[in-house]
Amino acid sequence: MTLATLTEVLGPAMRDGYAVAGLVTLGWEDMRAYVAAAEAEEVPVILQAGPSCREHTPLPVLGKMFRHLAENASVPVVAHLDHGYTFDECREALDAGFTSLMYDGSRKPLQQNIDETARIAGMAHAAGISCEGEIGFVGYAGGEGSDGTDPGQAGLFARASGVDAMAISVGNVHLQQEHGRGLDEARIRAIEAVAGIPLVIHGGSGVPEAQRRALSRGSAICKFNIGTELRMTFGSALRDAVNRDPARFDRVQILKDTHDPVVTATRQVLRGLKGQ
Repeated sequence: MTLATLTEVLGPAMRDGYAVAGLVTLGWEDMRAYVAAAEAEEVPVILQAGPSCREHTPLPVLGKMFRHLAENASVPVVAHLDHGYTFDECREALDAGFTSLMYDGSRKPLQQNIDETARIAGMAHAAGISCEGEIGFVGYAGGEGSDGTDPGQAGLFARASGVDAMAISVGNVHLQQEHGRGLDEARIRAIEAVAGIPLVIHGGSGVPEAQRRALSRGSAICKFNIGTELRMTFGSALRDAVNRDPARFDRVQILKDTHDPVVTATRQVLRGLKGQ
């Protein structure tokens, strides 16, 4: 059994100079491919259930899927709730067997965010699992704008909330389909100087690969969340599988054709986060 907590995979990453991929899942096909890629690269992986995934599949089902994959994997696998917005949702994920909870209070005033995140972190730690929080707000491509993380607030949040990892807003944006201009490294350095815990980049698909690689090896950023670029690979492979033979109708056979392309793309992502 290789089910792991977030702390168990990010601690070694911070110590040894690499990052772990938090891979955004939407269903069985992609999560299975992500674990296969992690096994091929011999690295840990964080399977993440975000809001859109939870709209499609209930948390108790996702928990069983994540745990089944972890229990049969040769590498550590974290079952992670991504962007939990309420205490009850985080509690449901814990009860469903998740090993890491990310509470997102980033839209709320600082003290409210600290207080609510601390409550989630306390619940997680009492159950022997991990908690990630967010300070500053990471916006969305074509949607809500970002609010960059203030280093002073980040230091306070890290100390007062009790989180094991902290997501920050430093030029990263959710749902970017192309690499952006890159992250604000001066702000990252100011934050890591006062944080003392692993840092997390949401919207990692928009970060240039060279910068992802450099920050993985030379900063406190120990987790890059990657979703959009791998979903694009899945969508392209699915279209190819359908269009190759319009007479095909068996979804299992069609979906099998997405596996190898997603594994290949995921392996490239994972290689870029490895240490020296």
